[in-house]
Amino acid sequence: MERFISRTKNFIFSRQKSIISTAMLLSFMIILTSLSGFLRYRVLANYFNKNDLDIFLASFRLPDLIYEILITGAITSTFIPIYVRYKNDKESLNVNISSIINLILVTLTLFIIVIYLFLGKIIPLLTPGYDTIKMEKIIYFSRLLLVGQLPFFVLGNFLTGIGQANKTFFLSALAPIIYNSVTIASTILFAGFFGLQAPVWGVIIGAILLFIIQLPLLLDSGFSFRMIIKKTQGLIDFFRLVIPRALTVIVAQIDATIDLTLATLLGNGAYTVFYFAQHLQLLPVSVVGIAFGQASLPYLSEIFQEKKMEEFKKIVTDSLLNLLFLTIPVAVFFIFARTPLIRLFFGGQKFDWDATVQTAITLSYFSLGLPFHSIYYLLTRCFYALLDSRTPFYISASSIVINTALSLLFVFYFHFPIQALAVSFSVSMMINSSSLFFLLWRKIGGFNWGFLFSELSKMILSSGLAAIAAYYSMKLLDGLIIDTSFTINVFILLAVVFSIFGLLYLFIGWLIDLKQIYLVTKLLIKTKNYQKKITEVYSQYE
Repeated sequence: MERFISRTKNFIFSRQKSIISTAMLLSFMIILTSLSGFLRYRVLANYFNKNDLDIFLASFRLPDLIYEILITGAITSTFIPIYVRYKNDKESLNVNISSIINLILVTLTLFIIVIYLFLGKIIPLLTPGYDTIKMEKIIYFSRLLLVGQLPFFVLGNFLTGIGQANKTFFLSALAPIIYNSVTIASTILFAGFFGLQAPVWGVIIGAILLFIIQLPLLLDSGFSFRMIIKKTQGLIDFFRLVIPRALTVIVAQIDATIDLTLATLLGNGAYTVFYFAQHLQLLPVSVVGIAFGQASLPYLSEIFQEKKMEEFKKIVTDSLLNLLFLTIPVAVFFIFARTPLIRLFFGGQKFDWDATVQTAITLSYFSLGLPFHSIYYLLTRCFYALLDSRTPFYISASSIVINTALSLLFVFYFHFPIQALAVSFSVSMMINSSSLFFLLWRKIGGFNWGFLFSELSKMILSSGLAAIAAYYSMKLLDGLIIDTSFTINVFILLAVVFSIFGLLYLFIGWLIDLKQIYLVTKLLIKTKNYQKKITEVYSQYE
């Protein structure tokens, strides 16, 4: 038993040694997290109608705003690089990181108090299209989430940052799965008795468990938390880096809030349609883009500290091509298989056919910007590794202004439906990522443009040709061979069509000598290594 516990501990706290292996582990856990998240949405769609879901989803807007400012704005851009800088000096690490954490916790407390007190005035401004009863429910649930969920979410993500800085990812990736599972169980067990309060309290309990399950990361890190806020070089650097990043997040959250406001003016259920389509588009972005971004930051930070710029450029080039190789075909698949995808993920009893069609169309417009959205996370972390958080801020602010302007134009002038918000988002993301890439090219001394565009052209050609064959295969199978009136058959249809599409994409890529085709071999080798490691841990106990 002692050896079993020791080997299990070594597996859980094992440190990754490359971006590919780290991204693979993160991608696998993000897939599980995302699937549990979409199962949560499907369960919600099974128990609540579009109007109820509008209330539930809108209640997260302000808690999410604070969370994104403090966590996405702090941990991803500044906390991890500063932790990496001081991790070999325990005393400096304890003083600097404790000061940063305590400062953010004080800021969090002030945010919660102010927002809690003024929710009654803020919510009517954000949801002008909803009636008074709907607004009162959003205010009530928002207050519960501010006090019950948000603090534990913030604390849990500090532990996630510590784990990622030490290249330990397993527990941090497992925690959101527990969070979603608790919400699902609470909804199934108690929705009939307590209505929307069931998933809200499930979210709160899930956030508490998300924090608790990651506490071992603190014990394993060697970092000792102290109740101090001391003016140190690390805290000064944190301020210098976090302010532009926080401003970037604030602007992005303003944009997300405007989307909510505009959606409330487009009728009941419009925000649910927009929210569901956007989050399904975020599935491959999270699995591939965010995973690569999270995996790359510690490595890029170390390489920059060691002044290895040629290695830095090679990692960026390879990672960009890997991301595009994986996300371009997914974007194409999402466009031509949009309706069965929506039926599979959100086809609950109370999610009607009109909502399904509207969400499917919205998803296709979101998918146009999916590859750009995926590389955005890598590109921004390249700048963070170079200790430059201002450039991403300026670019993001400019693109978000474009997004907001287009959204307002589409809704108030052209009177387009909810899908217009997805179009404006995709256009702004294309501008954002393209600008970041060009500025990074100038900052680090250039990339091999010919090679990049050659590989990109091959990816687009391969996915386009594969999509034509897969689309007509789907039309043939749907109805004639597979009865898609049952959810399990929709899953079978998508599995068959995706297999046809994926195999054709790889085959055509191989025929035209797409270099990134060998990424599949690397992934298979890495998967085999993981299987071997797990087998070594547990084989003797069978």
